[in-house]
Amino acid sequence: MTVRPILVAQITDLHIKKPGALAYGRVDTAAALSRCVETLNRLSPRPDLVVISGDLADTPTPEEYDHLMALLAPLDIPFAATAGNHDDRALLRNALPHQDYANAAGTLNIQRTVGDIDILLIDSSVPQASHGWIDTQTLAWLDAALAQSATRPALLFLHHPPFLTGIDHMDVQNLGNADELAALLRRHDRARLIAAGHVHRAVMTAFAGIPATICPAPNHAVALDLDEQYPPSFNVEPPAFHLHAWFAGAGFGRLVTHFVPIGHFDGPHPFFAADGRLL
Repeated sequence: MTVRPILVAQITDLHIKKPGALAYGRVDTAAALSRCVETLNRLSPRPDLVVISGDLADTPTPEEYDHLMALLAPLDIPFAATAGNHDDRALLRNALPHQDYANAAGTLNIQRTVGDIDILLIDSSVPQASHGWIDTQTLAWLDAALAQSATRPALLFLHHPPFLTGIDHMDVQNLGNADELAALLRRHDRARLIAAGHVHRAVMTAFAGIPATICPAPNHAVALDLDEQYPPSFNVEPPAFHLHAWFAGAGFGRLVTHFVPIGHFDGPHPFFAADGRLL
């Protein structure tokens, strides 16, 4: 019998506004989050944890965070969240006071244990700025957290990608000190994934020798504009999230990331009839 993997769902860039308001005058981000929560709750097997990798609110205001919490209330899965460039650290901390933050004020860094793996949420936000930066205190926290074990795999989540995507207007908002993060990760073999948000698109590459991904959003997607045809733009594309599945095994086990579309779809339908014939 196959051993069940540890499942960590990642959602990102929720951009919740006050009730009734649309993002950019067009996108109902609240309805998008509700559909996302419904899809998460229907998953079988159910994820062990949902990570929200930043931009939970949009402006942000206390009213937006109140609306966010009401929309997340139906989620039947534990979740952990850190900040993106659209968030306010103090307001987010006030909305989620029971998270086990690494420090009492400032950055919203979190360490969670899920079975045999560690989940590290890194606050890459810079107050009043769009780009990302991991400050000295957070780098020291991350280094110490990764040094706690030489054998437990660790999955790392942050908002700002530490690598280029080719979408120029987003790349200028990337993690500004990605080189410092890369040097740190190369000291710790147990870091097995760096998972970001911010770009509203599914992207995958390698960074510092490990898999690196960007999670799609439940609402709108940054336009896939690799030759600067348009001003900064978005498309309303099929929404999705990532499901990271860790399987125990030799060394640090193995990690597989699934792209999960949000919504109701026809199926599942069998490939074979009861007598074994291909249908």
